[in-house]
Amino acid sequence: MATLADSFLADLDELSDNEVVIPGEEDVDATKMEEDLDGELADIESLNYDDLDNVSKLQKSQRYNDIMQKVEDALQKGSEMTDHGIVLEDDPEYQLIVDCNALSVDIDNEIIIIHNFIRDKYRLKFPELESLVHHPIDYARVVKKIGNEVDLTLVDLEGLLPSAIIMVVSVTASTTSGKPLPEDVLQKTIEACDRALTLDSAKKKVLDFVESRMVYIAPNLSAIVGSAVAAKLMGTAGGLFSLAKMPACNVQLLGAKKKNLAGFSTATSQFRVGYLEQTEIFQSTPPPLRMRACRLLAAKSTLAARVDSTRGDQTGKNGRALREEVRKKIEKWQEPPPPKLPKPLPVPDSEPKKKRGGRRLRKMKERYAITDMRKLANRMQFGVPEESSLGDGLGEGYGMLGQAGSGKLRISAGPSKLVAKVAKK
Repeated sequence: MATLADSFLADLDELSDNEVVIPGEEDVDATKMEEDLDGELADIESLNYDDLDNVSKLQKSQRYNDIMQKVEDALQKGSEMTDHGIVLEDDPEYQLIVDCNALSVDIDNEIIIIHNFIRDKYRLKFPELESLVHHPIDYARVVKKIGNEVDLTLVDLEGLLPSAIIMVVSVTASTTSGKPLPEDVLQKTIEACDRALTLDSAKKKVLDFVESRMVYIAPNLSAIVGSAVAAKLMGTAGGLFSLAKMPACNVQLLGAKKKNLAGFSTATSQFRVGYLEQTEIFQSTPPPLRMRACRLLAAKSTLAARVDSTRGDQTGKNGRALREEVRKKIEKWQEPPPPKLPKPLPVPDSEPKKKRGGRRLRKMKERYAITDMRKLANRMQFGVPEESSLGDGLGEGYGMLGQAGSGKLRISAGPSKLVAKVAKK
């Protein structure tokens, strides 16, 4: 006789035999996801990272070429910007400046990508160079200059790097474990260096254009730090509005480079300072006060950028006032401290003193004077533990009371003149 469980199993088998398999939406979605993933993997696999054109695509983009053409035309025409009541955001010249700021950020990112490409290729020849030269443009110039040369004494790096770094690079190159690159790899590396240098020159041209328009776009910021530094700050921040939203501590770091001192002293090196070190105020400040001046400049530059972003002052009057405030503060820091004046003696009082002297005062002092017992209790003998009221150092200490050798508290009562006087009476 079949059990209840056997009957249930038989019913399930009949249901499964009669069902028709219909593909559901979940299966279709899973299939599409697998196809998309396969397509992405195929695209990634089709990329050739040995080819520079597959890694760096900014120079061949239409946006890059259009903006650079407009910048060249504007530089040739000169500055013709006038305020005819047009809103700043609707001004085509301002829109070009905003596009230039965005393009300068893209150029920086593209230079970093090319720098990684150069570093990966040239690591086989000189693996230690990337830890000695950190800046991408300096690294590209040095790689292009050295090439496949083994003896760096034959390569003139003067003008590309500081003399201390040149010495370290030359010594490290003599002991490196790298090998000369093949001709095709070296050719790709030199081409990447040329592209990085071309992008850097394009960025300088964009900054020159923005600098020429700074007096109109950001008159207050230009009054504090100058047009060149204001253009660099705006270009790195991504525009005037982005700069206005940035805190002063981050404005101070815009344009800061990672410095390699190669083991030399850090006493004269300025860390945590970016483009603001190129300002006239910073350069004229004594070295011990430059960090304070840089923080002050960053704070006032942020305020000026916020005024310019809201078009609060087109004349630059606020910027000149902030610059004068910075200058006066730095001058105040450099003032010597006031000299110490000799303290004169107090003027003698001609009025009679309220405190009286004489026999009665001496008797009062004698009555309230500290006793010999309290003097001994307040003293301690070196190297000898004092006795206390509760023992083991607990309670009130007795000091030197009773330490004459008897083991008891000894009170030496001296003759009191006051008591003797009272007894006579």
